Amino acid sequence: MKDVLVVSAARTPIGKRNGYLREWLPAMLLGHVLDAAVGRASIDPSLVEDVINGTVYQVGEQGFTLGRMGVFASNLPDSVPGTSINRQCGSSLTAIQMAYGMIASNTLDVVIASGIEMMSKYPIASDIGGTLPNGQPQGEPYGEFFFKRLKGSEFYNQGQAAQAIAKKWNISRHECEEFTVASHAKAYRATVNGYFKKEIVPTSGLDKDRNKIVMEKDEPIRPDTSLEKLATLSPVLGTEWITAGTSSSVTDGASAVVLMSEEKVKELKLTPLARIKANAVVGSDPILMLTGPIYATPKILKKAGLTMNDIDIFEVNEAFAPIPLAWAKELNAPMEKLNVNGGALALGHPVGNSGCRLSITAIHELIRRKAKYALVTLCTGGAMAPATIFERI
Repeated sequence: MKDVLVVSAARTPIGKRNGYLREWLPAMLLGHVLDAAVGRASIDPSLVEDVINGTVYQVGEQGFTLGRMGVFASNLPDSVPGTSINRQCGSSLTAIQMAYGMIASNTLDVVIASGIEMMSKYPIASDIGGTLPNGQPQGEPYGEFFFKRLKGSEFYNQGQAAQAIAKKWNISRHECEEFTVASHAKAYRATVNGYFKKEIVPTSGLDKDRNKIVMEKDEPIRPDTSLEKLATLSPVLGTEWITAGTSSSVTDGASAVVLMSEEKVKELKLTPLARIKANAVVGSDPILMLTGPIYATPKILKKAGLTMNDIDIFEVNEAFAPIPLAWAKELNAPMEKLNVNGGALALGHPVGNSGCRLSITAIHELIRRKAKYALVTLCTGGAMAPATIFERI
């Protein structure tokens, strides 16, 4: 198996719901980050052998094969193919893992893995309901086989699953709100100190008055978030106390990384950012749905021959506050290493984009700290979790 290296990485600033990115077409935004990643790698675009893109709601302008449409919207030549995959919130981390597999197996040498989600236009459940061209009902994506796996248990939506996880791991609303405040504070500090600057590609858009602007920082961060404000929020999604404040927000964004075999990197005399040390993916309990990172973490550590103590940075997606908190409690993880520059509670969670975005942030933080290992994992709809360990080189 060949070693696989991350040569470049680029992401847009995350846009809040109906924020600065609201009029971008998904293919154009994906093309924007593809060009940025290739430009940062300083390679001939024709060397790219495939684009693997993660998007959850593959409907409308995000439908067809968005990976290929992103190529057409970029400066990449027609010879570059593209495809789109869906592992729910883990889609773009899975894109990285699939690109890794193509390169490690000596099938390809240069692949771009990417993610994009425009949730302002295609929010959660955009693929539910509707009719086929012949007028027949489109049908529901949750079929009888999923419900059979519940074995008569109540079906939870993701918010309700987060609430059930909080109950099982004895996590309180106050703990979740403290975690949320910390997430915003860390993300704001990272922004002010320029920690995200090298990973972000400045991206044009519109302000609230429709004036043209160039955004260079993430929109959703609220530095004035406080325990007092969070305590006033009402529960959402049919839960007891999960609120909008302790849930990731509806957001837009895109990201891309260029991956190469070590041999190709040496041939082109490039300076890589990181090496992919190990990959893993698990399925988990479909009732609780969002516990996958708890099981993906020990699996990938075993594959990598590492322990929790060896990892310098953990990026565990903050889809809902109880998810990383339950992960930390179950695995006795050091909180000072968890989501060190904030997470989705502050930055937002453009679902198909998040795995790639978390990876880009983790890699750049490894470089900034001169640390060695970062572990990235996300819970997903359908009860799964991919995980990847990156090594600074």
